Amino acid sequence: MIDVYIINLTAVGIFGMILSAVFCDIRWTWKKNVVLIGALALILVFQGIIYFRVDPDLVESIYPLITHIPLIGVLCVLSGEYLWPIIAVLTAYLCCQLRRWLALLITAVFSGGFVMQNTAELILTLPILLIIVYLVAPSVRSISHYPVSVKCQFGMVPALYYGFDYLTRIYTSLLQEGRLVAIEFMPFVCSVAYLIFVTYTSAEGRIRNQLERTQDILNLQVEQAAREIRALRESQEKTSLYRHDMRHHMQYLSSCIEDGRLKQAQEYIRKIYREIETNKVAVFCKNEAANLIFSAFAKRAEDCGILMQVEAAISQPVAVDESDLCVLLSNALENALHACQKQREKGQPGVIEVTVYEKGERLFLQIINSCSEEIAFDHGIPVTSSPGHGIGVRSICAIVERYDGIYSFSEKDKQFILRISL
Repeated sequence: MIDVYIINLTAVGIFGMILSAVFCDIRWTWKKNVVLIGALALILVFQGIIYFRVDPDLVESIYPLITHIPLIGVLCVLSGEYLWPIIAVLTAYLCCQLRRWLALLITAVFSGGFVMQNTAELILTLPILLIIVYLVAPSVRSISHYPVSVKCQFGMVPALYYGFDYLTRIYTSLLQEGRLVAIEFMPFVCSVAYLIFVTYTSAEGRIRNQLERTQDILNLQVEQAAREIRALRESQEKTSLYRHDMRHHMQYLSSCIEDGRLKQAQEYIRKIYREIETNKVAVFCKNEAANLIFSAFAKRAEDCGILMQVEAAISQPVAVDESDLCVLLSNALENALHACQKQREKGQPGVIEVTVYEKGERLFLQIINSCSEEIAFDHGIPVTSSPGHGIGVRSICAIVERYDGIYSFSEKDKQFILRISL
């Protein structure tokens, strides 16, 4: 009877220590394996010395001191982490309850006793260990990379169970005495944990849905920018073809003049002029993508009666990815144009001033636009309650942060100022 009990105590100790190690995200080498095996062996030997030479009951009372704390120290050294090894050990301790409860169930079904319970625990140890190691441990390890707040939420239930088990079963007899406060504590913990889980999952779901909607809108913006660039490139190609075909046009006009068909010649000139003006792409800088964006928005601003001035010195190519540059400029100019359109609706002038240049490997951008409306800022970023708006600003911030750049939004003298360095 005693032999089975001792073997079971050793098995549960090995079970918990192995789980504690596999719950930690450690890059295992042969040296780390040797250190872990040596540490586990020393802990078991120390337990055996106290059990056989001092007092068997003392082992359970000081188990945290002779097992858990040394194990946490070893795992901290092997993983380079400080918080997660504590959570890993507490989680492993909670998992030990699986084999114990299943063994109690088997014992109750077959009306067994002490020997059957310990035997059942021994038999269940290896299957449960393998299931947890291969199916559960990878998910547990992944949580070690989450923020500290998430780690603490994950470790809350194991920590509460650990304290509950020692306070009500080992250091006191509250659970055996049937105290209701002890019996109802873990159901209370389960209820609180469930409510926290539901609240957290719901919040995460809302954030995820919002991010998905934002991503969809940004994808549409990228597609729209790509379509505008393709259209402008086609216009540029048509203009180049007109220039190339100018010789043929001149020959036709010459023949019309020689034949006295002056009205026909004038009409032909007006037709060619209209087509060239329609497909004209202004030249603002050497960078083709930026030039096409500036040209498109300059045309839109002109159609709305808004003055847009551009001073650009961007090379081809530029350090920023072309798609990111297009989305960045499109969103910034779209916001500026939208603000100036509101100005025009109030009968006030709308002006957009764009300055962009390169210095070293960095790109500097400044856009100033007329804005008489009061703008709300949250931590230096303009915010709005209007549905569908504010996405462009978030897109600008995300692109700048991706390049470890700097952005600033400000308002001064009825002008909105955007400055970017990336």
